[in-house]
Amino acid sequence: MYLIGEQPPYAHTWVNHLQALPARLLAGLEPSGPALALEAGADLASALAPTCIYLVECGMLQLRLNDRALFHAQEGDLVQLDAADGAVKLHLHCDAPVHLRPYNRQASFEYVASSGQLNLLVEYLTGQALLLADAITRLKQPEYRSSNGFKRVAPGEMLIRQGDDADHVFIITEGHAEAFVDGQKVGDVPKDEIFGAMAVFTDEKRSATVVASSPCTVMVIPKEQFLGLTQTNPRIAHSLIESMAKKIDSLNRQLTRQEESGR
Repeated sequence: MYLIGEQPPYAHTWVNHLQALPARLLAGLEPSGPALALEAGADLASALAPTCIYLVECGMLQLRLNDRALFHAQEGDLVQLDAADGAVKLHLHCDAPVHLRPYNRQASFEYVASSGQLNLLVEYLTGQALLLADAITRLKQPEYRSSNGFKRVAPGEMLIRQGDDADHVFIITEGHAEAFVDGQKVGDVPKDEIFGAMAVFTDEKRSATVVASSPCTVMVIPKEQFLGLTQTNPRIAHSLIESMAKKIDSLNRQLTRQEESGR
């Protein structure tokens, strides 16, 4: 995958990171059929099954908005992950021969869930969405402007402040952070971990402060987009809730040990 036209500074590194995820997500999963060999200019709307996702094995596709190309999907990329209609109409187009390997969408999501990789799927979906949002924003059409994006953070900089409203969810794509409650460290936030989701789910104030402990690149996902993702993919929501429950249990045990040692 790569963006067409001028790219923001983070794009090249982030695109390379996303490029490696599909192979990890689908490792060991059998395709639902033989690869489709499509010629340049093929009608993808009729050629692609709405119940499938497709791995680009050879060639490349364009993703277009109003006949304007935004990015290319190339070998190793997944396309048609979300078949739901949206307010912004994005269309696939091939201007050269392409081979696409089909995987049943439902079976693929179940396989990813059973292999414990839902966080990677969330990262891939939101990463693609943010790159698209950035590309759409650069079209300079106000109706498509978005608050999605990536943020560079220096050590010691605050990502979340305890007591603030929860309007975004975050993923550290590079770096490391620490979580504090009432000034006391309660945990670490490593690379690729989703954080800030609990307050978004519960619609409450932030329960902790998160501070970068090293230089970080952070993916910033608006609340409504994140909730929309979990609503259309319930297994993702279940996995995140399960992960948060385990984290809460771990923090409770840690705090109990600290209290006992202080007596």
